[in-house]
Amino acid sequence: MSTSTTPTPADKPAYSALAATFTRLYRYSHLGSIAGWDQAAMMPSKGNSARGAALAELQVLMHQTLTDAKLSGLLQAAANEPLEPQERANLREMRRDWESANLLPERLVEAQSLAASHCEHAWRAQRKANDWQGFLENFRPVVTLAREEAQLLSQAKGVSPYEALMDKYEPGACAAHIESVFGAVKTWLPDLVHRVRAQQESDSVLQATGPFPVESQRALGLEVMALLGFDFEGGRLDISTHPFCGGVAEDVRITTRYSEDDFVRSLMGIVHETGHARYEQNLPRELLHLPVGRARSMGIHESQSLSFEMQLGRSPAFVQAIAPLVHKHLGAQEALSASNLARLLTRVQPGMIRVDADELTYPAHIILRFEIERALIDGAIAPEDIPALWDEKMQAYLGLDTRGDFQNGCLQDIHWPSGSFGYFPSYTLGAMYAAQYFASIRTLHPDLDARVAAGELSPVMDWLRTHIWSQASLWDTDTLVQRATGETLNPAHFRAHLERRYLMG
Repeated sequence: MSTSTTPTPADKPAYSALAATFTRLYRYSHLGSIAGWDQAAMMPSKGNSARGAALAELQVLMHQTLTDAKLSGLLQAAANEPLEPQERANLREMRRDWESANLLPERLVEAQSLAASHCEHAWRAQRKANDWQGFLENFRPVVTLAREEAQLLSQAKGVSPYEALMDKYEPGACAAHIESVFGAVKTWLPDLVHRVRAQQESDSVLQATGPFPVESQRALGLEVMALLGFDFEGGRLDISTHPFCGGVAEDVRITTRYSEDDFVRSLMGIVHETGHARYEQNLPRELLHLPVGRARSMGIHESQSLSFEMQLGRSPAFVQAIAPLVHKHLGAQEALSASNLARLLTRVQPGMIRVDADELTYPAHIILRFEIERALIDGAIAPEDIPALWDEKMQAYLGLDTRGDFQNGCLQDIHWPSGSFGYFPSYTLGAMYAAQYFASIRTLHPDLDARVAAGELSPVMDWLRTHIWSQASLWDTDTLVQRATGETLNPAHFRAHLERRYLMG
């Protein structure tokens, strides 16, 4: 006869019932994610109305499941059951999802899904046509519904409307703290950009001469993905208007976009999205169907893509490792030598497009968007005010004139058309986390650059797998970062990284 005192499912029936419900929600989400990827990458345009209605119906079904009256009692009962630490962390995440869902009426959930689907689909053509007025007509309902959601959440949680939306992407984040962090960056970034650009004036940099056929670029991208450890049996690479990583952990879909005049855009897009993909592919398989098994936050998610693209991908050591692959697929012109390619990838030049921005000016793009969308959701500005505010901030932060150029201005991102207000801060938070990770990795591996140059990426991948990927949402964000690096977010690592790479060579 067994004398074990280890709790069994029979000892925690409420928790087991909750786990079954959230497993069902994960499977619904799986279908929605694949349908969403298809909508952005493969679906013919005439399918959008039906796809939008189907996705809205699925959102309603998930909302109904999550707001089922019986879940309240199960959550209370489970809190008193003999749960293991991992299960208690899962219960914390379940409660968070349940509380947020119960603050939103079903009508709003359905309306938001339909409005975002319609606006995003139209945006793809309106951006190309530089059609701000046409976009504005579809965008106003998205903003109205987002504000309604923000008000409902903020009143219940005691935070500002914008902070309530940001919490969906950065659980527990404080808008005032992020404003303080970004405000500090604004005090030193302009001078650093000026100093680096002055230093780079004397650099001799050759521009790579195309055309670079799309198929050659794709073949190069696939080999680089393989070097970075992407599991091709659990994912794929495709093309979309806006590069993204979608699908689910068991079936990760990443996309890029190609230009035959510029292979760097697609290559760095692929490296970036592969960082997202590897995080998803290495989340603990036994927990994927539960909230505790998902990525911790979008800031942590972006820290993976930026660990790959910025910390690793644009480093001279990594460029040296992939130079033979570049020559194999694109030719061996002098501009594609490892030394020149490294200079190209670290060239600082303010530009209009966020996803093409260099590492140094990128934060300015994020701060601009953070300030605009915060004012928009909090009601300080109206949707029609965005272009003028965009032009003003682009001139102030990057010295660029964007007047009348909506395509390369406020229409360039997919986030606002899709209703993803509060996401943008995650990018620069992710860059800061990534710099902090690599400070720890370099302390453990002083020979990191030499190993990366030789194509040995295990010091990076093993560290990320141990400290980030395998931890999923077991911990809140501050605790996760503290356990990984010995401290919570410290933006000083980001500044030190930029100064070391761009001023000290």
